[in-house]
Amino acid sequence: MQALAPVELDVSAQALAKRQQQAERIASAHAPHRERLRSEAASCERQCRHVDPEHRHVAAELEHPWELALQALKQAETAEQQRAQASTPPASALPPALHVACRALGQGLPALWPTDVLSQAQRQALLRCLIDKVVLQRARRDQMHPRMVWRGGETTTFEVPVAVGALTDLPGAPEMAQQIRVRCAEGPRDDEMARQLTPHGYRSPSRPAVVPSTVQGIRLTLGLMQNRSQSHPRRIAGSLTVPQLAAALGIPPHWVYHQIKRGTVVVQRDAQTRLSLFPDRPETLEAFGQ
Repeated sequence: MQALAPVELDVSAQALAKRQQQAERIASAHAPHRERLRSEAASCERQCRHVDPEHRHVAAELEHPWELALQALKQAETAEQQRAQASTPPASALPPALHVACRALGQGLPALWPTDVLSQAQRQALLRCLIDKVVLQRARRDQMHPRMVWRGGETTTFEVPVAVGALTDLPGAPEMAQQIRVRCAEGPRDDEMARQLTPHGYRSPSRPAVVPSTVQGIRLTLGLMQNRSQSHPRRIAGSLTVPQLAAALGIPPHWVYHQIKRGTVVVQRDAQTRLSLFPDRPETLEAFGQ
């Protein structure tokens, strides 16, 4: 609305004036050509009238160029008439009531805009008429600055977040990790911390706001667990869990899980802990080693 204020909305007058100027430029461009054809036709006519009637064969030879010159002149004048008719708008191009409404649109639009009178397509069409150009500047890897230049001279500049591929591409990632470290001690869930961090200008790599999965990823990277069982490995007397067995053998845990899934290693889950437990004996490590 601020950009629209200095603009004098007279859409019909501007359109007709532009059309008239274009027609005048075309007419001016064709005027020398018509004058040349008119001069040639007049010259041929004078030559024919000055020929002695007794020399009819000479007069016949001069009449043919005269006829061609007259035809070319007539074609040029006909084309000019057609262009003039095409550039003249019909009398009912814009009714007087609509003309008055267009002139008063600048004052009434702020009250009209939030109502249902204008459809979304009409709002977009009006904005396209009011925007002169849009200049995009990539300020940072994760941010773009569009600058909209409105007709009338007003400008609007704002920031648009751009999706990036990794959390390290965000300049505020270290500060957000520090905030998560401090807030995690208070015990909130990941979704609560995400809602708290977003108003402070933090965001996820592919979202304009912080999502819980981003908080969870940073929290696990920092080694901050929400459940005590996560931060303190389970110790069950006389048994080895899969991570404990893998650590004793010096192999990745997923290899053990893969053997269990394939059926190469048969083990029953403990009914109380729901964990795959192996006997904590040297024979277990020896069998796995083989």
